[in-house]
Amino acid sequence: MKRDKRIESQINKLEEKYRDSGQDLSSYLDGLLYQRYLTYWDYIHLDTLLSLQVPRTYFPDEEIFIMYHQITELYFKLILHEQKQLVDDKSQALEVFLEKTDRINNYFKALTSSFSIMINGMQREQFLRYRMALLPASGFQSVQYRMIEIYATPLENLVHHTERGHFSEQNTIEELYGHIYWKKGATDLKTGEKTLTLKQFEYRYTPRLIRIAKQVKGNTIYHKYLQLPKKVRENPELIEALKRLDINANVNWPLMHMGSAYRYLKKENAAIEATGGTNWKEFLPPSFQRIIFFPTLYSEEELANWGKQWVDHMFNPDNKK
Repeated sequence: MKRDKRIESQINKLEEKYRDSGQDLSSYLDGLLYQRYLTYWDYIHLDTLLSLQVPRTYFPDEEIFIMYHQITELYFKLILHEQKQLVDDKSQALEVFLEKTDRINNYFKALTSSFSIMINGMQREQFLRYRMALLPASGFQSVQYRMIEIYATPLENLVHHTERGHFSEQNTIEELYGHIYWKKGATDLKTGEKTLTLKQFEYRYTPRLIRIAKQVKGNTIYHKYLQLPKKVRENPELIEALKRLDINANVNWPLMHMGSAYRYLKKENAAIEATGGTNWKEFLPPSFQRIIFFPTLYSEEELANWGKQWVDHMFNPDNKK
């Protein structure tokens, strides 16, 4: 029987591949004969995936709450996947920087547009009841989002804006991390002390976050941008993409959380505490935090007014017409 020349060529290539790696092609072919056909449900571990929603109460909408947060974490993983490639890239090519930044923006766009599921997709009465079974867990404890911030910009840009002027890249990672902005969002509203939510988070993730911050010191996405050749760095499309990333991560995404918080936690003129005791009214508004990944891309006026127009829109009913 005459073998197809294409198949023969492929077999020769396989023999070369496994010979170079010290392996036996015949053994691999035997394994291929014994191997089961791959199915969609096995490949994505569908049964396992669908078993990961385990509500703590009997309220039906709690399952929506769990699934949405799991979907969010998967999008965060996609964003980190692109960020890590950008940080590791040595090409300094415009095409690479643009492609990865555009992908990240698309993931954030999907996240932001999907947040209506949280804002309008659950009964408020159910949420206010089952949330009490979730204490002290909080979305504040999403370590992947903290990793996204650390990969994006130097740690000194993540110091709380009231203290940022006292720190620079000359400070140690540990010093900068000790004054990172999100810690002020997880202080007890009455005593000003760390909430259990923050204590749990720090105990579990501080070593990992400090390790990552040290790994990307001088090599964050912002650093990679500043190291690009002048012609690439001044490309209008790239500048626009990075600004869009700043807006997506540091304005649009926090404001979606604010919309959800107001929907479920605002009661007349008083605010209900978040599940982890986080001070969401002070923590979420972008103009309060002024977290900006790529500050040199903006004018002094833009920096001074960061997020204000979006917050005005959120808080001022006359602007919502």
